[in-house]
Amino acid sequence: MSTVITVENLGKRYTLHHQQREQYTALRDVITNGVRNFSKKIFSSFTTHSSPVPTDEEFWALKEVSFEVNQGDRIGIIGRNGAGKSTLLKILSRITEPTTGQVKIKGRVASLLEVGTGFHPELTGRENIFLNGAILGMGRSEIKKKFDEIVDFAEIEKFLDTPVKRYSSGMYVRLAFAVAAHLEPEILIVDEVLAVGDAQFQKKCLGKMEDVSAKEGRTVLFVSHNISAVNSLCNHAVLLKKGSVDLCGSANMVTNSYVSEINSECSDENGRFDLNNRINTYHGGVPLIASVTVFDHNDRPSAMIVMGKPAKIQIELNHIGGLENLDFGIGFYTPEGFRITSAVTWSNSIEIHPHAKGGSTVSFQLDAVPFTAGKVMMSPSVANSKLGIVYDHPEMSCSLMVVEDDVLVVKRRITRPFGAIFVDGNWQL
Repeated sequence: MSTVITVENLGKRYTLHHQQREQYTALRDVITNGVRNFSKKIFSSFTTHSSPVPTDEEFWALKEVSFEVNQGDRIGIIGRNGAGKSTLLKILSRITEPTTGQVKIKGRVASLLEVGTGFHPELTGRENIFLNGAILGMGRSEIKKKFDEIVDFAEIEKFLDTPVKRYSSGMYVRLAFAVAAHLEPEILIVDEVLAVGDAQFQKKCLGKMEDVSAKEGRTVLFVSHNISAVNSLCNHAVLLKKGSVDLCGSANMVTNSYVSEINSECSDENGRFDLNNRINTYHGGVPLIASVTVFDHNDRPSAMIVMGKPAKIQIELNHIGGLENLDFGIGFYTPEGFRITSAVTWSNSIEIHPHAKGGSTVSFQLDAVPFTAGKVMMSPSVANSKLGIVYDHPEMSCSLMVVEDDVLVVKRRITRPFGAIFVDGNWQL
């Protein structure tokens, strides 16, 4: 097969500007800081200062990335948040230019990187279909041939002549994917944006991407944290780690290595997981979530909890001064990366307790552990849902080991529970 994408020593450098976030301070603090800075300028000529502390820092989102993609390959690109996945796709989609290295692409590229990419909010769904087709270099007659298929796949016929700015995020994604997949690109690039859609539509999209590759001989690059989806769709995978290629090979081999690495790092006999030694890719580099501690039904720190018994998960935060309207969440996953369920604060009341270091702790109480026996991975998060801002989200950064107690083992000796969650209740005849 011919090579359609060649990536050679690719690098992308950004400059991080470290400065005080005044939008989160009170007006009196802004005025005070302004007066203080003005005073420093006035008296600077009379005072000898040491070398100033630099306020800018170079950050390499990608560094020396090299790999090749053949025609018809389905490539999964995986890695933790901040590994450089989205930056790589933006360069391949020609949205941003690399700092070093080069990319050679043969064929027309269609990208689906985030909700609303490539759409004009004031135009209708119908108009945006023709606009995207024109951007891809297609003629009006070519787009018309695919128009009905796109509308049927997206399931938005009723809203076809409505401006897309009134679409929900799910409608946006349905139309965007339908356009990208049906306008016959040689290379289809899809980021994690499919996670916005419902489960049925995600399955539909995965099926379409497989058809595009296997039956039509086109190339697919797929970024996802859903390891099961990567294994089912892709035949090869690339693992990115801190902006560099850590591993290339078959999808199963690469994903197994990735999951094993995560699991080995998430082990603490005392149930406490220190998350300070990392870069927070969402909020200035500094971790907002300092640690996560798991407490068993006896209120003792432990990474082992009992199915059906109470448990508590405590999130310790570094200083959050100035941040308001915070929402907290915990995503629960299988070791393979499949999301089981989530707990978020908009459905539960919480208390934030200050601790000695100047930060706070947030606790989530499980009245009865619903997970079946085995390892459960956790991804804590801090966000502001009103503003759509994520402040910190260390993915699959800690784990639970769920066990059955002796009573449950005896009662369910014959009907041992299967699956990730056990649903208990009363049976009547």
